Amino acid sequence: MSKMRVVQVTRPNGPFEIIEREIPEPGAGQVRVKVEACGVCHSDSFTKEGTWPGIQYPRVPGHEIAGIVDAIGNGVAGWSQGQRVGVGWHSGHCGYCDSCRRGDFVTCQIALQMPGIAYDGGYAEFVIVPAGALALIPEGLSAVEAGPLMCAGVTTFNPLRNSGARPGDLVAILGIGGLGHLGIQFAAKMGFRTVAIARGMDKEALSRQLGASHYIDSRTQDPAAELLKLGGAKVILATVTSGKAMSVVLGGLSVNGKLIVVGAADEPLEVNGGLMLMGRRSIMGWPSGSSIDSQDTLSFSRRAGVRSVNEIFPL
Repeated sequence: MSKMRVVQVTRPNGPFEIIEREIPEPGAGQVRVKVEACGVCHSDSFTKEGTWPGIQYPRVPGHEIAGIVDAIGNGVAGWSQGQRVGVGWHSGHCGYCDSCRRGDFVTCQIALQMPGIAYDGGYAEFVIVPAGALALIPEGLSAVEAGPLMCAGVTTFNPLRNSGARPGDLVAILGIGGLGHLGIQFAAKMGFRTVAIARGMDKEALSRQLGASHYIDSRTQDPAAELLKLGGAKVILATVTSGKAMSVVLGGLSVNGKLIVVGAADEPLEVNGGLMLMGRRSIMGWPSGSSIDSQDTLSFSRRAGVRSVNEIFPL
């Protein structure tokens, strides 16, 4: 087989097009992955709409990739054909900026790479990626289960495990969608008293099923006041894209509590300086994670039983 199917976008806001291309060969330091599943992420809209600076077309979207190592380029060590691997949002970096020199690759300041944006991604039967982008998929996770964990999974798992919260602390998940429904599971499995915050009551049953001990309807309740009744949140993981929704919950942080932003807000946050000052409260952002963080996410998910809720579509 010398041809593969890909789904490409040829211009900003252009239609998705299914075409055939030659199957590419990996270059030095690269690996070809036979794609078994690729999640659909909101960030794929950067490619569809052309909003990421410098994106070049045509481009194949997709950065929640699960598949099998199919071919290996020169100079690649540690990987072999047939291994099950995932590729996520972070999949390349310059190696020489200050962040990279400190080993903080996901905050690379010069040449951060993401499949589907910097190069063709996983809406295809095969994809070429840097070997350093690979995460090993453990036995017990299917490709469909692993794919979304490569972005939505690591984006919620990684900040929670680095948040400073301890088992028994109150941790709230703001927004119960693609990110949030995984955030609830990770928080509960890590031993946190987990609160789900969403608009309306339609997600309460799901939130409790996923592990939330408490549910707050932000339409009919004041989420900050409700969090304070529970003792105040050590961490609020904000998965929503609304700056207003994030601003509303800040008052629910405990002393030394922090709001961690993982959703790209479409409007500014409004912050009460006195609230932040008097309680040593803070706001921080957290990008997803490097390939080893993704591998840790996959391993934890398999052991703890964290799974995404999926709809499955053919390419």
